[in-house]
Amino acid sequence: MASAVVPESASSPSSPRPAITLSQPKKKRPAVKNAKAIRAIRSLFRSFPILTPACRFHATVPRCSRATDGHISGATRATGTLFGHRKSRITLAIQENPRGVPILLLEIAIPTGKFMQEMGSDHHRVALECEKKAADKTKLLEEPLWTAFINGRKIGYGVKRKPSEKDLEIMQLLYTVSTGAGVLPDHMTDAIEGETTYMRAYFDRVVGSKDSETLYMLNPDGNSGPELSIFFVRV
Repeated sequence: MASAVVPESASSPSSPRPAITLSQPKKKRPAVKNAKAIRAIRSLFRSFPILTPACRFHATVPRCSRATDGHISGATRATGTLFGHRKSRITLAIQENPRGVPILLLEIAIPTGKFMQEMGSDHHRVALECEKKAADKTKLLEEPLWTAFINGRKIGYGVKRKPSEKDLEIMQLLYTVSTGAGVLPDHMTDAIEGETTYMRAYFDRVVGSKDSETLYMLNPDGNSGPELSIFFVRV
C-alpha cells in the first residue's frame, strides 16, 4: 500500500488544531430509539477486557468478482479509516466522501497495534455479525452491537458510537490523505495508551441485501499489498 503523509500544517505539535469543516451526510440518520439502553450497552462494553477466544466464524461470506481495473461492478466508493491509540481498541470510520462526517463509527474489541500488525498477512477479513429480529426496520449500519471475527477468530464485540470531537479532528486532519498509514501528531498521543496510528484507503462498498454489506479495500494503481475485506451480516 502506498504511504501518505499528514499535511505539514497538521503535523507540527505547535500548530493550531484544524477547524472542523466536514460536511454532514446527504441523508440524515434517523434518531436512535432506546438511547438509554444503547448507552448502557456501550458502558458495559468498555468495562470488558480485550479477549481473544478461539472460535470459527460460521456465517457464509459473500464473494464478488473484480473487473480488470480492480473495481467491483455496481459498487459505490467509500473512504475507510482504521485508527486508535496503539494499546486501545481500534475504531473503524466509514465516510461517503473524504470531506464528510462519518456515516459509521464502530469501535472493535482488538488493540489498534495488534490489528495493524496482523495486517501484514496477505488476506485480512473482518466479519461483523448481528442478530436479525422480526419486524425490525433498523438499517444494517445502524445496528448498535456486533459480534466481531477476524480471519475466522472471534475477538469480541463491536459497538457503534457517535463521532466525538476527537474523531472529527482526526477525520479533518486526514481529509487530504486518500491512501496511507502512519502516526498522527504528538498532541493525540496518550501517556498510557500510546500514540494514535491510522490506516486509510478507498473501499468498494457492495450492498448484497438489507441484511448484508461488504467493504473491499482498494490498492492504488494495482499496487500489490495486503487485502482487507469487512463484512456486515445480519443473521
